[in-house]
Amino acid sequence: MQISVRVKPGSTKGPLVEVAEDGSLTVYLRQRAVDGAANEALIEVLAKHFGVPKRDVDIASGHSSRIKRIRVSV
Repeated sequence: MQISVRVKPGSTKGPLVEVAEDGSLTVYLRQRAVDGAANEALIEVLAKHFGVPKRDVDIASGHSSRIKRIRVSV
């Protein structure tokens, strides 16, 4: 399954996953977007959210963008 995710790095709300009515997700992360720390944290948070191992969550596109396409193997 592929989903659209909006990432908010450096947030004091995080880690938090909000689901919009259209099925897209907004993920608030405490980690800043430096040296891939936010991407790694995003994968951890989404794996926990979907109840799958981290290896089943992959960033399909948008590695350096705040809007990402995420592939989850369920």
